[in-house]
Amino acid sequence: MQHRIIVLGAGYAGASTAGRLARRLRRDDVAVTLVNAEPDFVERIRMHQLAVGHVLKARPFGEMFAGTGVELKLAQVTGVDVDRKTVAVTAVNGAGQPEEELAYDTLVYALGSGWDDQGVPGTAEHAHEIASRPGALRLRESLARQDAGRSVVVVGGGLTGLEAVAEIAEARPDLEVALAARGGLGDWLSPKGRRHVRKVFGALGITVHEHALVTEVRADRVVTADGTSIPAAVAVWTTGFAVHPVAKATTLEVTDTGQIVVDGTMRSVSHPDVYAIGDAAMVMGPGDKPLRMSCASGIPTAWQAADAIAACLTGGKAPDVPLRYVNQCISLGRKEGLIQYVTADDRAIGVALTGRLAAVYKELICKGVVWGVANPTLGIPSRRRPLVRGAAETDPVAKASA
Repeated sequence: MQHRIIVLGAGYAGASTAGRLARRLRRDDVAVTLVNAEPDFVERIRMHQLAVGHVLKARPFGEMFAGTGVELKLAQVTGVDVDRKTVAVTAVNGAGQPEEELAYDTLVYALGSGWDDQGVPGTAEHAHEIASRPGALRLRESLARQDAGRSVVVVGGGLTGLEAVAEIAEARPDLEVALAARGGLGDWLSPKGRRHVRKVFGALGITVHEHALVTEVRADRVVTADGTSIPAAVAVWTTGFAVHPVAKATTLEVTDTGQIVVDGTMRSVSHPDVYAIGDAAMVMGPGDKPLRMSCASGIPTAWQAADAIAACLTGGKAPDVPLRYVNQCISLGRKEGLIQYVTADDRAIGVALTGRLAAVYKELICKGVVWGVANPTLGIPSRRRPLVRGAAETDPVAKASA
């Protein structure tokens, strides 16, 4: 009987895991099912580009996983019962169809995250988000309706906020574009990085409101904690992400934010047949600091989980690869960029790459990442090994330290 592996979510982490498992394990031994609500891959790190009208290449999962042995199931995940080892799903566009139950032997939870309005009044009603493709498309429609001179405010001074506001300002120089940041502009960057961001924003005509905590979003403005009113015909909310709520409704050990607590192999500390990766997992990195929600964190956790599962099932040694950061890649429109080099635990150092070269570097990273996801069984050596019956009950952590 085949070992049933179900991967929930086909973002960067989930799709990478499914492909890597197909490369590591024999098809006769395992059945890998990838559950996702959309039929094609979403380049989430390009949503700011999609929002200003760029056309992104379609990448259907049917083509990506053709011939790999991975079965794609288009469905919405509605629940997970980790004690019964089942997943409840509803078929996409299957109005009136009953809920279906899928049984698994190993589950990879990669449902990721969405935007977080943080409970700020008016945000859900009046602000746009670019954490999803539907959100980016709605923003694109809204921007297209704006006449010259109208105001756009991006709320949030993190990586997503910087990329979004620069992209909008470059694409629509006729609009009054502003950024509202809780702290100082790029205050986590090196001095060189901060100077470059200010230089680019100045050239793009972006107004920056620093130390501006937005406490309310209205139809035509955002309001800060000190009562300042900033005109906003369009408000874009980029202050953070919230994980998918399914995990919190299970008996899995999760954090207050709903992230699944895992060990170094991405295995749930409470349910050994469940692995969590990407934004859905609480992963401790260098310095005992949680990894940030990002593609830069998601793909390494996907590799770690896939290799750990393969080792567990084949009686091999689980990987013990440190998860660390090298740089933060920030696009500032199509012509400018910033590559901020960081310590292993993601703290900026004095070295940074700026300008056109940084923009090219970032574009190469984006293309390389999506190539790896779109070609799931290429690029890594073939090491398919037969399953060892009973090996799944052994502890990969113990194997790693043996």
